[in-house]
Amino acid sequence: MKERVVLGFDWFVLPFSIAMSFILIYIIYSVYKIFKSLSSNERRLVLSHIFSFEIFTTIWIIIKDTLLHVKIFKKNFWLGYMHSSIAFGWFMLIFIGHIEVMLYTPHRTAFIYYPVFFRYFVMEVEQTLRGGFFFFMMDLFLLIVLSGLVLAIVKRFNSKAVGMKRTTKLPLTDKIAMFSLWAIFPLRLLAESFTANISGGSFLTKGINSLLSGYVNYNSLLVPAWWGYSISLAIFLFVLPFSRYMHIPTEAFLILLRRSGVISRSYKGGYADAELFSCSSCGICIDVCPMSFTGDKYKSTSAYIIKNLRFKQNQTNLSLVDDCLMCGKCVEACPVEIDSTRLKLLYKQSKRNLNSSKLELPESKIVDKNNSILDSKKRYDIIYYSGCMTKLTPSIYRSFESVMTKAGIEYLHIDKEETLCCGRPLLLSGDIERFKDIVRANSEIILSKSPKTLIVSCPICLKMFREEYSMDNIEIVHHSQYMLNLIISKKIEVKKSSLEVVYHDPCELGRGLKIYDQPRELISKLANLNEAKQSKSMSICCGASLASTHLTTIQKDEIAYNSLENLKNGKELALITSCPLCYKTFSQVNSGPTMDIAQLVNNNL
Repeated sequence: MKERVVLGFDWFVLPFSIAMSFILIYIIYSVYKIFKSLSSNERRLVLSHIFSFEIFTTIWIIIKDTLLHVKIFKKNFWLGYMHSSIAFGWFMLIFIGHIEVMLYTPHRTAFIYYPVFFRYFVMEVEQTLRGGFFFFMMDLFLLIVLSGLVLAIVKRFNSKAVGMKRTTKLPLTDKIAMFSLWAIFPLRLLAESFTANISGGSFLTKGINSLLSGYVNYNSLLVPAWWGYSISLAIFLFVLPFSRYMHIPTEAFLILLRRSGVISRSYKGGYADAELFSCSSCGICIDVCPMSFTGDKYKSTSAYIIKNLRFKQNQTNLSLVDDCLMCGKCVEACPVEIDSTRLKLLYKQSKRNLNSSKLELPESKIVDKNNSILDSKKRYDIIYYSGCMTKLTPSIYRSFESVMTKAGIEYLHIDKEETLCCGRPLLLSGDIERFKDIVRANSEIILSKSPKTLIVSCPICLKMFREEYSMDNIEIVHHSQYMLNLIISKKIEVKKSSLEVVYHDPCELGRGLKIYDQPRELISKLANLNEAKQSKSMSICCGASLASTHLTTIQKDEIAYNSLENLKNGKELALITSCPLCYKTFSQVNSGPTMDIAQLVNNNL
């Protein structure tokens, strides 16, 4: 041991040292590649953020999200503990190891391997005895990491034990990385325990040393244990860039980019790569995805799609994108806040450029400049846009028209006679050019009436008008918001019935536009409102999304039945919707009353 103090080297450090050099070079190159792929304006945003006071907030967010995993804790305690114990525990082992080297062997700080193998090279002498506190802290954090590994193993073989329905299926590289990670810390425990009577230790390592002293020949096993520790570290580091564990170094960089104001403009390269490699395949998105409730479609969930995008899988695997409902629940649930819905949409748009076939829209009377609405020169302060799906469920727009008539409001139902598709189906299919044509034509029609307010019944159309159209001087509201204002301003009077109801948050109105409270406030003035088990941001999609082109009618019905079960929770409740697509879907599977919010208002005037 005294010779090792002098030399500070042993051959077993080579696997780790080579692998560590490789991963550092790889990370530096990858960060440079992503940074270079950003636009000049985005690079300026990142640099200005780094050299601003905001960087301190960003660093704190990185600590909370990548080491402490606060967001995962909020969703699942055991899963949060598993991630944070391994991430934060490992970080502290590295941090304390460097502190020990700086305090007791400062002449060795230049050696990349020294903090990792400190216990092998340093004897327990008078100077290191003063570092008994560090011995204790190293043992404590090693124990914390090991407890997290136990949970990780339990989760892999029995996910329900940690509150999850299933875990992701792993490719070979992920399995190699996972098993090497599982080996790293038990081997470190053995190696440090074998040297604890020479190099020092605390309650854990010295305890195991004493326990095994009568059964194990430390002289013969000491060096092989350190070799095993070094090799397991090397395997993990070499496989890291090709596995899901690349999220460990990537997530911090993603947070920096996001906080700088950068967003993905393609499904690959640049910011998208930072998102794709930040996914840990934790499985949270699989559990919440509506497709997990129908057959084997859990393989079409975001975790698998991201994996396929990340490693540029073949088109067969990437066709799973067309299964996706694009409901956004995975984005809401993701602890890393990866905008997988946006990535999938960008992928569809890219794929569309390679496929010139046109999407046939329902009721394809796309508006043109000869539309009769344009012929009229009359201006309207208020325009009502029902949308394609509301036209297919006429009881909704008729109920809203009745409410408007009783309120004495003059308005124009702009698409009552001729269909004005908002363009959402084209956007979802990736047909951007035709989508832009529809936006231009619709904008000309609407703006020709000089409206102050545009009322929309369909949340899908509402989101399109707010986000894809240039109508900055027009107030664009959902019909539930408008009817609530009619009641508050006493333009209509309603009575509250004894009806027991539950409200379904449509994906686009809720997660898409964050409109949760106003529909509930309106319903509460009309009936007794019950909350679903999963509501608001965690509301379950009805299953009839326009985005999915591969799901069968049976599969969509399975999703609808699961959503209905969550809503009613075994109770006899009337179902209230605020989306014509949801209304149509639930009406077909619900044995009880199903109403749009406009029908509820009209019935209670």
